[in-house]
Amino acid sequence: MLIEIRWHGRGGQGVWTASNIVATAAAYGGKYAQSFPAFGPERSGAPVLSFTRISDEPIEVHSMVYNPDILVILDYTLLSPRIVEGLKPEGVIVTNYTGDVNSVLERLGIKRGDYRVLLVPASKLALEILRIRATNTAMIGGLLKLGYVVKFEDVKKAIMERFTGPVAEKNTVLVERAMSETIEV
Repeated sequence: MLIEIRWHGRGGQGVWTASNIVATAAAYGGKYAQSFPAFGPERSGAPVLSFTRISDEPIEVHSMVYNPDILVILDYTLLSPRIVEGLKPEGVIVTNYTGDVNSVLERLGIKRGDYRVLLVPASKLALEILRIRATNTAMIGGLLKLGYVVKFEDVKKAIMERFTGPVAEKNTVLVERAMSETIEV
């Protein structure tokens, strides 16, 4: 089974870092994985994309992900009907958002039941735990809520590889909290 994830965020939010952590976790879990970014003139705050592929078999495709199984949206200001373009009919949207559920659906131009939608209070949790607005690892927690992409233990290993000391520990706590506080609508 091939899982394709398209990540949306803004420069400086750690979009590619999150994609890399998930790919590394998949590799720890015995899967094949890819992670790569797509951004033009990189500048803080500009929209950026990153992509992750996870498979039981070697991955031979090396293009951007045009028809993802999962969308992960780190910045709720990016919510729009355009962001949903290409999402497979049985797809999943994992987005950073707290507030009115209907507002999320309206901003995406979808209705209940069109897709699985998971809301992650990533900004709130990142400020509480990390004391900064880095939502990337919190969004991994939301992705873990799906239960089939990667395992928490493998994500924890990948975080410990990417970060060190208290930063790694706080990010692990953030992932766990985000996983438990993510809601499906």
